Amino acid sequence: MKSGAVWLASATPETIDAFLAGLSDEALTALPWLFEFWALPHQLPPEGAWRTWVVMGGRGAGKTRAGAEWVRAQVEGARPTDPGRAHRLALVGETQDQVREVMIFGESGILACSPPDRRPEWNAGRRTLIWPNGATAQTFSAHDPDSLRGPQFDAAWVDELAKWKRAEETWDMLQFALRLGQHPQQVVTTTPQNVAVLKAIMRNPSTVLTHAPTDANRAYLAGSFLEEVQRRYGGSFLGAQELEGRLVEDVEGALWTMAMVDGARTQTVPRFDRVVVAVDPPVSGHESSDECGIVVLGVTCTGNPRDWRGMVLEDASLRGRATEWAQAAVEAYHRHGADRMVAEVNQGGDLVAEMLRQVDPLVPLKTVHATRGKAVRAEPVAALYEQGRISHVPGLGRLEEQMCRMTRKGFDGKGSPDRVDALVWAVTEAMLDPARSQAPAPHVRGLWR
Repeated sequence: MKSGAVWLASATPETIDAFLAGLSDEALTALPWLFEFWALPHQLPPEGAWRTWVVMGGRGAGKTRAGAEWVRAQVEGARPTDPGRAHRLALVGETQDQVREVMIFGESGILACSPPDRRPEWNAGRRTLIWPNGATAQTFSAHDPDSLRGPQFDAAWVDELAKWKRAEETWDMLQFALRLGQHPQQVVTTTPQNVAVLKAIMRNPSTVLTHAPTDANRAYLAGSFLEEVQRRYGGSFLGAQELEGRLVEDVEGALWTMAMVDGARTQTVPRFDRVVVAVDPPVSGHESSDECGIVVLGVTCTGNPRDWRGMVLEDASLRGRATEWAQAAVEAYHRHGADRMVAEVNQGGDLVAEMLRQVDPLVPLKTVHATRGKAVRAEPVAALYEQGRISHVPGLGRLEEQMCRMTRKGFDGKGSPDRVDALVWAVTEAMLDPARSQAPAPHVRGLWR
């Protein structure tokens, strides 16, 4: 069955006018507050005697609204002062500020969703919402699991559990507190992340799940936002998580885990002593061939190579003709003020250097041959990530997805991991190979080596 919102969106203006004209004044007044009419399918709780309802979706998919409206459905009775199904609730977020600003006062929060005659009052001192019928909702921070010792509830709303630092401890304390009433229930609204507590909740037989991508709520999102995030993150593991709302788990035996990649991201870009552009060309140079991996790495050098730090500045990889990837590589070199380019020539031989030379004959180039397998070459690079010596700027989703699919047995994915290959060559050139890990002297710049 279509929701009212879906039906209205597909109805003709004449049908809509006729529908509204048939409503009484009281019905028209109440219509904006009837969430069952406006809700998208994933925002409505499933039927059955579940204990936990997980609303898992992409950014902007309408998860907060689903949580706030579920709270309303629990506490409100037929009339403003009539009791509802639940009387004492817990609202749990990452921090007290998050609970207050998103779950309560946010644009899709409880206060914004409540009709004037049923709107609760916020008691800041007690950190509690109080409804006209006497129902209360107390707020808690996931930074303080022990604050859930002592109170007891018959319902709870948990928001963005997957990003909590002390998620398992807080969740466990909430389960002990959820002990009032005939059948206490809780709703979890979250963008998925590969964390143990979320996976355990989803495996529990008493859990039900609804899911939606960001695009499901497109009517309420800026078109330019959807276009930009799809262009930038579509097809990546970050896009699968943040846009599609899918739980993406680590591949068994992966050299890089998603936790490692997440921990490597930073927005602070220092001055670099070296900048290297690495190129991993495809086997053939036409539009249907594999991608050409192009990765830019900046390195901050010290006297001891063990203290050097690297930062991946750009993934300029693309699929195209040889002239196109050569042009892209040289442009990346100049864009970042690099001092060297390194290119694998196993597949293209002299043609690789020739293509780059045609674009700019003065770019210093080092050609390299792969004599070991991809996984073997990638292992020492992954070790630098484990040591916290390499970071990433934001926006490297496609590279990061390939990294998390590179295992000790090879690449667990479609095609060739060209982006990872380019990353490995860049790090090897700038940080691992003693013979190559020296910044070129001024008189060397501009020479082909």
